[in-house]
Order: sequence, then structure tokens, then C-alpha cells
Amino acid sequence: MQRRNFIKKAALGAVMPTLFGGYGVNAIGLSPWMESMTNATTDTDHVLVIIQMSGGNDGLNMVIPLDQYTNLATARGNILINENQVLRLNGVTATGLHPSMPGLRDLYNGGRLKIIQSVSYPTPNFSHFRATDIWMTASNNNQVLDTGWMGRYLGTEYPNYPTGYPNQTMPDPLAIQIGSSQSITFQGATTSMGMTISDPATFYNIVNNTNDPLPSGYMGKELAFLRTVARQTQQYGQVIQTAYQAGTNMATYPATRNSLADQLKIVARLIKGGLKTRVYMVQTGGYDTHSAQVDPNNHAIGYHAGLLQILSEAISAFQSDLDLMRLDQRVLGMTFSEFGRRIKSNASSGTDHGAAEPMFVFGTRLHGGVLGNNPTINATVGVNDNLPMQYDFRSVYASILKDWFCVNATDLNTIMLQNFQQLRIVNSPTCVTPTHEENVAAGISLISNYPNPFSSTTTIEFQTTGGHTMVQVFDTEGRLMATPVDGDYAEGKYKVYFNADRLSSGVYYCRLQNGAVQSINQQLRHRSRI
Repeated sequence: MQRRNFIKKAALGAVMPTLFGGYGVNAIGLSPWMESMTNATTDTDHVLVIIQMSGGNDGLNMVIPLDQYTNLATARGNILINENQVLRLNGVTATGLHPSMPGLRDLYNGGRLKIIQSVSYPTPNFSHFRATDIWMTASNNNQVLDTGWMGRYLGTEYPNYPTGYPNQTMPDPLAIQIGSSQSITFQGATTSMGMTISDPATFYNIVNNTNDPLPSGYMGKELAFLRTVARQTQQYGQVIQTAYQAGTNMATYPATRNSLADQLKIVARLIKGGLKTRVYMVQTGGYDTHSAQVDPNNHAIGYHAGLLQILSEAISAFQSDLDLMRLDQRVLGMTFSEFGRRIKSNASSGTDHGAAEPMFVFGTRLHGGVLGNNPTINATVGVNDNLPMQYDFRSVYASILKDWFCVNATDLNTIMLQNFQQLRIVNSPTCVTPTHEENVAAGISLISNYPNPFSSTTTIEFQTTGGHTMVQVFDTEGRLMATPVDGDYAEGKYKVYFNADRLSSGVYYCRLQNGAVQSINQQLRHRSRI
């Protein structure tokens, strides 16, 4: 590229790669000479940290339903952890954590970890790429979007971005991701709303103003020129450097190799250094555990146990750092993976791609505990059987946007594209209104059917406290087969006639959703399934 063309593109505020140590750093909206055209619509100092667990995490090996242990032993005896090795949780007898996660156990017992059971979406996709896109864009399974859920949120808050940024009101990146490439999570309507740091090691080159040695000759001169111009035009580089130098980590992070902890350590230091960045995203991989998931002689250790130890130690150290920095009131974290794993293990001591999985939300300002019921495990589980969905992952997103970032109802529906169930996750006095209910019906059946089993038709009976009420019918692979009820109801008990002639025989699940309350009921039939 000729220098004048490079300068011309830089002056127009184009996305430009800055070469540090062989990696790329991308930033958007670099026009410091332009006047600010907008301020953020919501005045908040809250920060969200998103942890992506790439590969599809085996939730049944992470959050263990102890009340289903006998049937679990039948379904996955070659990988199941010994019951006496499971970490117990205060106030909960039926649910425990993998023994490699004492840090997260302690956070839970201290009210700083929320476990959300069986999170998925109707008719899940089991392709890594497509499923990841669905979680990052918050789309339906049959809908392809080119914007991310966080990109739409940030676009609502900063509607003219990148024009006029950085500015006095928002001098810092709107979002920062540490990873190999910019994910669609931060993609807005016209541009990415975030900045990507390709590798933690590269980050240290940026903040320390160091680079790998330049090659000699013409190419070295050209590379030196590109680095110089990029540094001059990339204003965010300076504010990040300033924030990093101003911040100091105060907690002890894992001494052994832990890439996730390295990333979270950077995030904590940038927040302490004064960045106004609202969202950070970090990534840890390796969760595609089709084989050798456990040590054959001790199922509590092995490959998946190592991954969960990395996760637990990293989050625990990060939360401790925030506590010592007195930043814990400002920061909320959440985990996600593109899908869970099947109930039944395979012959290779692993698990195949599945549907629902638990999510973790951590921080000081949340309602701790377990949201939802333990999934019911049948005595006879097929190789294609999945955990039924209790909560739509987009309900988790919507609840965090509303109760952590104070997004109003109109904007929330625009960002999430639908009106999703609100969940009691965040406890933030700055914007939470007392409208949520805990799932007080957990363990109580609010939906049933009769006759059961049946031949072709059955009557579904459900109970609602009033307001929007939905009944969905799923098969054991997580596919949405029917929605017999979807509307506003007065408080009371209702019956709906359901014709299942078009369904094949077997087992189906009925899911009731009413406000923040949900209930799952397993149904049986002779020659058709419900």
C-alpha cells in the first residue's frame, strides 16, 4: 500500500490493523478532531464481563443433580463423578459442583454466584459455528442476523458511533474483546462497536510500547512506518496504555498456566485504571469433549476437570481482585457456551453435542442461589436425548440489560428483537424495580396432562398467576414441536385440548412460562409422544 493511500484511509477513520508482535489490534471510530454528536443515553458505571467457554460444555459434569444420581449412573457411568466427591452448596441438598471448582463453590456459598439451570433455546443447533452465532446474535434458530446482541445494545446507547468518537464524554473503547478475532457479539448495524486484542501477550507489547524487532531493509522501514502511523491515529491505544499503567492488580492469580486468568487480570487492571468501557469479553476453549473427558481411574480428574479448574480459579481470582480494588459493586460476570452435551455418554468416555446447559452469573450485586429445577433424568435415556430447556438464554441477556444496564422496555425490545421472560438475577438498586419474582414454584408442578399415557389427544392443565403465559411442547432432542398456549391470562387454572396425531411415539416435555416462573413436566404416550 502506498503511504498516501494509507494516510487517506486512516484520516477517514477506517478500521486499521496495528501490528504488534505479529498480531492485529482493531479499533473503530478514531476521529478525535470531530465534535461529539451524542452522549450515552444511560448514565451508568456498570461493567459486564462475558466469558465464552468454546466447544460446548458438559453441564451435567459441572453442575451435578444429586437427586438424579441413580439414573445418571445408568446414563453416564463411564464418566460420572463419585457422589461423595461432589462439592456441596450451602442450603442446597440436591445440587452440587464438580470437585475441581472450590473457588466457585465458595463464591456460591458467599452469595456471589447464580446458577441458572438448563439454559438453551427452542430447536437448538448442534453445529459449533451456527450455534455460536445464535448465542452471539440472540437470533432464533432459523434466523440469521448480522448484528450482535451487545452491538445492538451499544448502538442504542451510542447511536452515532463511530462518528465523533472518542470524545470527552466517552474517550474510551465501548467494548474490549481479548481473542483471536472480533466476534459478532459486538457487531452493530454499520460497524463493530468494540476493540479486539488478539492475544494477552500482544497486549503487554501495546501497554509497554514495545514491539518485536523490525526486519532489515525496505520491509522493515515500511513496517516501522505503519506502526508509527497506526499509533498516531489509533487514539484508543493511548487511553488503554494510560489506564493499564494507572491500574494495579491486588489479588494473587493462578501460578500455573491459565490463559483465562491472564485475560481477566488484564480486564481488572483496565477497570481499576479508569476505563469507561462497559463490556469486556474473554474466551477459554477446549470444551468439545467427545472422548477421554475423564481419567478412567478417577472420574473427578482428567481433561474436563482441568478445564473447570481453569474456569473456577480464574473467576475466583478475578472476583477477589475486584473486592480488593473496591470495584466489586460495579462489575458483573457471566459465562456461556454454544451448547451443552447429551445426557448419555458415548463409548469413548466422552459426550456428544447436546442442548441445554447451566449458566453462571457472578458478582456482588446479584441474587445468588440456583434458578430453576434440577433436570429430570429418565431411567432409560437414549443416545439422542437432551436436557429440556427451562430458560431461554435470551431471557438471561434481557434481564441483565434491564437490571444491570438500566435499559428501558422500548429499547430492550428493539435490542433483543422480542419480549423475553425477565429473570431475578441482578440486585442493583440503581435500576431494578421490584417486579420480578423468584421461581417460587421450583419443585412444584404447575402443568400436567391427562390421560397420560394417551393415544392421540390429551388435555393439558396449567396454572398461571396472571399475565403473559406460554406452554411449549418439546421432544427429547430439544426441538420445539408446538406452542398450544401463548397469550395473556387472568390468574387461575386452565385446560387446553392438544392433538398430537402428527407426533411420533415416545417422550415429550411440556414447558410452562409465566412471568419469571417456569415449570417442566414430562409426558408419556403409547404410539405418539408429547
